[in-house]
Amino acid sequence: MEMPKKNKYNGGMEKNYNKTIYACFIGYIVQAIINNFVPLLFLTFQTEYQIPLSKITLLVTINFGLQLVIDLASVGFVDRIGYRASILAAHFCSAAGLVLLVFLPEFLPDPFIGILLSVMVYAVGGGLLEVLVSPIMEACPTDNKEAAMSLLHSFYCWGHVGVVLLSTLFFRVFGVENWKVLALLWALVPLLNGISFVKVPIASLMDEGETGLSMKELFHKKVFWIFMLLMVCAGASEQAVSQWASTFAEKGLGVSKTIGDLAGPMSFALFMGTARALYGKYGERVRLEFAMLGSGVLCIASYLIISLVPNPVVGLLGLGLCGFSVGILWPGTFSMASASIPKGGTALFALLALAGDVGCSAGPTLAGGISSCFGDNLKIGILAALVFPILLIVGILLNGRKREYC
Repeated sequence: MEMPKKNKYNGGMEKNYNKTIYACFIGYIVQAIINNFVPLLFLTFQTEYQIPLSKITLLVTINFGLQLVIDLASVGFVDRIGYRASILAAHFCSAAGLVLLVFLPEFLPDPFIGILLSVMVYAVGGGLLEVLVSPIMEACPTDNKEAAMSLLHSFYCWGHVGVVLLSTLFFRVFGVENWKVLALLWALVPLLNGISFVKVPIASLMDEGETGLSMKELFHKKVFWIFMLLMVCAGASEQAVSQWASTFAEKGLGVSKTIGDLAGPMSFALFMGTARALYGKYGERVRLEFAMLGSGVLCIASYLIISLVPNPVVGLLGLGLCGFSVGILWPGTFSMASASIPKGGTALFALLALAGDVGCSAGPTLAGGISSCFGDNLKIGILAALVFPILLIVGILLNGRKREYC
């Protein structure tokens, strides 16, 4: 995507806002770090601290559960304290949580409590990032906002790929027992990007004199609740597989940790980013609702492949197909909601992020919980999570009928 060029309408301010755009890109990389680094250590936590899978599942639940609480709370304070203070707090909490992950498990009597507290700190940062980065990017005076937003969401995927690839290389060279050093290195990313947000310009999402819709006004719109359903299902469909991809590849498919991390979560993220990049470039040729329906069908097919096909190679291909199928679901729902609910403002972005994080918590929690009931069989857990892409398709069809008859 080309960055904005100087023109007569913006007074030559794009160079400064380019720095804001780059900081937003890295902001999504930060979110990829805090959501995807710790899952690479699930089996390490099991062996190093003797933490059972049922408690490991709780880490995922608390991470996304606390993020959704922050999503909801942000409606009341982001506009009051301002976007700059809020985005700085997001980066500080993200860095602090990763640093605490190194020390708290050793200092507390129960290592699990130390890990849990660390997750809670960086979950606050993740929740704020989810609410803030998209509207900050939307407010930047770019020539092509649609392409810029598509590229923004793809950076989460590229960040996910980078986290898995670089972490795997680190573990291969220095050993997984040195994971604490890597956690400190990853903490530098939110720390440095937070410093960049101190000076970059941040534009207002609304025109001067305008205000966004309130939560009460949004709640009275029936279409809003359809988009909330879509966001829940988009987050759940993605994370039910993504959060367990490394563990599934190692235990369910019987491959090594290195192969599991590379062929599992990294291939998932790579295909997800590819889907977003392709739609960002060619999406104008395909109606978004049709693309999302097709993605939902592909997602169901990938879940069935992962759960029912015993061949490890085919199972790994299913992980990649799942990543591709969920690629446009999250940004696509944002795009449809923004177009259908003008002037949604901070409340719309926050509540959609809230719904997405509900799904991000519900998906892996359901998969992990069902797996525990069947002897830690992740294939059965992922099969149970089929409910989410099915509901997503129902929501898209409901939205289409509402547009047709309203």
